[in-house]
Amino acid sequence: MNPNPITPALLAGSVIAVPPLARHPDLSLHRGANALLIRHLEAGGVRTLLYGGNAVFYHMAPSEFAGALEMLRELAGADSTVIPSVGPAYGLSMDQAAILRAFDFPTAMMLPARDITTPEGVAAGIRKFAHAYGKPVVLYIKFEGYLDPEHAKALVDEGVVSWIKYAIVRADPARDEYLRKLVDLVDRKIIVSGIGEQPAVVHLRDFGVQAFTSGCVCVAPRLSMAMLRAIKAGDFAAAESIRAVFQPLEDLRNAINPIRVLHEAVAAAGIAPTGPLLPLLSPVPDSKRDAIASAAQALLARNAAAA
Repeated sequence: MNPNPITPALLAGSVIAVPPLARHPDLSLHRGANALLIRHLEAGGVRTLLYGGNAVFYHMAPSEFAGALEMLRELAGADSTVIPSVGPAYGLSMDQAAILRAFDFPTAMMLPARDITTPEGVAAGIRKFAHAYGKPVVLYIKFEGYLDPEHAKALVDEGVVSWIKYAIVRADPARDEYLRKLVDLVDRKIIVSGIGEQPAVVHLRDFGVQAFTSGCVCVAPRLSMAMLRAIKAGDFAAAESIRAVFQPLEDLRNAINPIRVLHEAVAAAGIAPTGPLLPLLSPVPDSKRDAIASAAQALLARNAAAA
């Protein structure tokens, strides 16, 4: 694993994969399956892996946290950057800070909580966690009202933030006053589009953010990396053509549930047996499995063709 601090160049150099976390039927971590998925991503050129929502770190038992960190550190290639997540509860994140200090991850992401928060309180919690951890953290802006752009700027100015994952979904990603204000206040080189391939062209081209995160990259890493390279080269027509290839699976994720569909898709494509999801989540309905498998297998085939 690459333990070096996150830089704008590192962010720009790879799609940031947000993988699921594979488990055995008894819900214990499946080391072999997680290794298969990491090797698939690395074979496609991906070098940054962010374990957060798709990995269901939200519901991970505190007693399992250190073991999960150790597994991910050991499985990642020497030049792959791994970023785990903490929280979303404040008390949990503070206890996790003590565990994280024993590892050499370059940063960690604070998972966002939708309820029982205020923007000022969120900013205070992130600040206290970063100080307890001893490193700048990934700021994940997912909901309106979670944190104001001014709070984000203050945290960046204090040196508390490594980079920002921006993931507020808009009907039209080009019409986003929050993101416009954020890129005016904060260095765009540390802001990443956090909603997959679909808004990535607009976010990178029109708002100037540095890179994008993706779940579907776990199925088609070569294609997703080709899309990032096309955007960086200014070949937006090529990027749009690649983006369209991801849309069938993304549409299913949006229609059903992004985490649950991706978990199913990685297994259905034959990449790795992801196993069951942690409660409080449940598997996708049986009636949707064939459609997910079809979309995932078609995307994987296009990925193989891109090789």
